[in-house]
Amino acid sequence: MRRQILLMCSAENGLTVRAALALRRRGYLVRTAVVETESDMERAAASGVDMIVCTYLTRRIPRRICAGAVPVVIVHPGPIGDRGPSSLDWAITDREPYWGVTVLSAVEDLDAGPVWAWRTFPFDAHRRKSTLYGTVVADAAIECVLTAVSRALDTDFVPFDQQEVPRAIPHARSRSAMRQADRAFDWSDDAEAIAHRVRAADGAPGVRTVLADRSVYLYDAKPGRRGPLDAEPGTLVGRRHHAIEIACGSGTLWVGHLRAAGEAESTCKGPALGVLARTGIRPATIPVTTDPARPGDIHYRADGAVGVITIDPYNGALTTEQCHRLAAAIEFAAAQDTEVLVLRGGAGPFFSTGIHLGAIEFAADPAAEGWANIRAMNSVCRALLLCADQLTIAAVTGNVGAGGMMLALAADVVVARESATVNAHYKSLGLSGSEFHTLTLPRRVGPAVAERLLDDGEPIDTATALSLGLLDEIGPIGRGFDDWLDDLARSYTEPTVWTRIMTAKRTRLDDGDRALIDAHEREELARMRADLYGADFATRRRAFLAKRIRTARPVSR
Repeated sequence: MRRQILLMCSAENGLTVRAALALRRRGYLVRTAVVETESDMERAAASGVDMIVCTYLTRRIPRRICAGAVPVVIVHPGPIGDRGPSSLDWAITDREPYWGVTVLSAVEDLDAGPVWAWRTFPFDAHRRKSTLYGTVVADAAIECVLTAVSRALDTDFVPFDQQEVPRAIPHARSRSAMRQADRAFDWSDDAEAIAHRVRAADGAPGVRTVLADRSVYLYDAKPGRRGPLDAEPGTLVGRRHHAIEIACGSGTLWVGHLRAAGEAESTCKGPALGVLARTGIRPATIPVTTDPARPGDIHYRADGAVGVITIDPYNGALTTEQCHRLAAAIEFAAAQDTEVLVLRGGAGPFFSTGIHLGAIEFAADPAAEGWANIRAMNSVCRALLLCADQLTIAAVTGNVGAGGMMLALAADVVVARESATVNAHYKSLGLSGSEFHTLTLPRRVGPAVAERLLDDGEPIDTATALSLGLLDEIGPIGRGFDDWLDDLARSYTEPTVWTRIMTAKRTRLDDGDRALIDAHEREELARMRADLYGADFATRRRAFLAKRIRTARPVSR
């Protein structure tokens, strides 16, 4: 009989989705329950399962569930000996060079239960918390979950007492929840020191501060210009694209995203200029800067016959302005003397999720901004589709969804990092979608599979995506992916391979593909215009951005 696993979580986050897919891939029956109260937990646990895995839980598990006959384990984002709800926040703050993940039994005392599995790994504390959680932490957590579930099948296995397991990080200890007082800074501090505070809170909850007399939470922060500046610390001294530049005691800080704080404590973050505009600060009052020190989100490099564009949008979402710059970057790269053009993601957990819902929400006219955003996304896809002189490769380095997946399908070759999850649909937001998916998706997988992917609205793993034809190849998890991708790109410069693919593409373009591309865009945009200006999209968009919890929702069949 196949074992039944319940994934219990406070939100169906990326780790939970990955765990469900990985367990199903190994033959387990998996259900996911999003729970908010103890009653939710008890109802979910009473459904007859062989093991409960708590992938992401912010509330204590009732004693009755912990003491039941079914094993209940918790995924803790810290090494053996580490305890508390802010493990990653403290690890980044303390600049730990190594960190870990532990799966342990749920007991009444937080994170004190016997150990089922553990992993340690190098830890780059200069990265955002959300990036680390979605990459190295998630990779280790999946390994631990699979080990723990397999051990549950062994009737002789007894979880290890924490005191008897060697501690790879000896100073790991119990730490209290990190509060805003622990994250506090003064604008007279050094810009790098402030950026590090924000990294340890990025994703959630952000760092609360006062900016232009507004109380806000900071995200997506990077140091800018160095040295002293002739401006009062905390002053808005520049803007570029959707980011703002703030004077610090030493240097400046660039902030890409904000969340307004107030009595309602809004959970919706958005591009910094849009959020400030909503609070009454006109972007035009902030000077535009061309500061070369501002960290970029689109980079191009050429290495012999291969050109590479790297995109690193915050949480994978592309604003209208970012799309225009990306389309221009593709057109520039296509004009260079190279044979292969690679479009790849950065070091974060996302490749692309398509249009930027936060930018749309904070726009003066959200529907009009949504319309501009989807047309700009189409311009990016069109630039790839019409790249007639270079073989194009889309390298999906992290999770990909909706328009982001369709962007990848505009390339000649689509590859992905093994750990990525794929959501090839728009359904959850009530959108019909564009990005030429009515042309490229059926061309890839056939009409029947394309319709199923769009209708089901369920994530799939890269192995399934490969079997369906969405992907051409899968690369390794971790640092080896970059070398693998470089070797792959060079393999496509081999004359026989390059000529075969390019001849087929040029023949399609010459035989009417350009007109077909235009026709599909017109049909898609006609439907999308109605979607974007409809009330359903506004309601779903706000629910998504507010991360509203859907109680005890099973997502597996």
